[in-house]
Amino acid sequence: MSGKPVVLVVDDDKNTRDGLQRALQKNYAVKTAESAEAALKIMGTEAPVDVLLSDLRMPGTDGLGLLRRVRGQSPQTVCILLTAYGSVETAVEAMKQGAYDFLTKPINLDHLDMLVARALKTRDLEQKVETLESQLDEKFGMENIVGESEAMRQVFEVISQTAPTMASVLIQGPSGTGKELVAQAIHRLSLRGKGPFVAVHCAALSPTLLESELFGHEKGAFTGASALRRGRFEMADGGTLFLDEISEVDPSIQVKLLRVLEERTFERVGGDETIEVDIRIIAATNRDLRAYVEQGKFREDLFFRLNVVDITLPPLAGRAGDIPLLAGRFLREYCEKNGKSIEGFTPDAVSLLSAYAWPGNVRELRNTVEKMVVLSRSDKLSARDVPANIREAVKGPAAVGGRSQILMTGSLAETERSKIMAVLEKNGGNRTRAAEELGISRRTLHRKLREYRERQAQEAET
Repeated sequence: MSGKPVVLVVDDDKNTRDGLQRALQKNYAVKTAESAEAALKIMGTEAPVDVLLSDLRMPGTDGLGLLRRVRGQSPQTVCILLTAYGSVETAVEAMKQGAYDFLTKPINLDHLDMLVARALKTRDLEQKVETLESQLDEKFGMENIVGESEAMRQVFEVISQTAPTMASVLIQGPSGTGKELVAQAIHRLSLRGKGPFVAVHCAALSPTLLESELFGHEKGAFTGASALRRGRFEMADGGTLFLDEISEVDPSIQVKLLRVLEERTFERVGGDETIEVDIRIIAATNRDLRAYVEQGKFREDLFFRLNVVDITLPPLAGRAGDIPLLAGRFLREYCEKNGKSIEGFTPDAVSLLSAYAWPGNVRELRNTVEKMVVLSRSDKLSARDVPANIREAVKGPAAVGGRSQILMTGSLAETERSKIMAVLEKNGGNRTRAAEELGISRRTLHRKLREYRERQAQEAET
């Protein structure tokens, strides 16, 4: 009997208890109790009970009272109430209190056997779903966004306030600060958290391809459209659509995005059927989108539709106190992935990491820690394990505020530019190798260089 699910039958009538025990003992380990008090004693001292079958009307504590106690003490136990005095009101109250089902006497034993089996199957499925959701929350919830600085505390507060609402959210901040992680956290903590989270990286696609990617297309809509294709809006129905690098969207697509935000309807490319979707839009950009509006590069009406709630992520250099926390988190992650046992960082390594400007932000720090873990041969990561380019940039930790002298002169933007240009020069102008060393994507490096050229041109004009 040890491998069978445990069923506890509670009824003040001995004949009922014995009859139910005989009917169920083939497939279940059946225990019996003549009162709620005896049932609670069994549940408190013996093996966990999988299913509770309890009479509703009993001397002392009745079935509803027992149900409330069991649900509070053992929420994994499935509760089914039995009574000869069935009524709609009692059934509704039992279900409100958490009963799985409600049966009237005399009991149809075949139906009872089927009901118990179904209840256990439902309970096991719910437990699996809870485990999966817990794993997803760990990966995508706020637990994955590390920070104790005041700037990050404000971000956490806005996420918590915003997530349960239907408001569109605009996340702004430099590349590598974790904008997609914030979007995932908002989705997971929202009422539509069980729906899909669909991400589109707008800058990676041409206007034509982006239109097809977002809205889908009908068969024959253009050369190569050999079959009907659902777009990301349809895929995100019932969930959240994350539009990354929204500032790079072509004006022709901006018009269509505005309509979806206003009406939640669209047509596929090459089609005339109007499709309705239930979605929440979260957008992100590493640009100053308001400045883009003022320059005529982005529609003002679309900006206001997207910017119902604004979350601004600070650069890593602006939250240096979080660097040891993040580094520790990445250390544990990459030790586990690479089968290494490293206790932590030495103080000089922490000083170097905290003093560095981190132009690639959290992404660059993550890549750096991974490199240190992979190449380390000791049980602690020291200054010797910190990549040479970081040691050279920092030139040793300064006494003032624990920051390096490189950060004490000039603005953060100037420091970042100097760092990027120095690494680019070191690599003979090879942008791929330079981006690799900086811990940023080649696309981010291209964007940075373009910004520097635009700034130089503006300064030359003035």
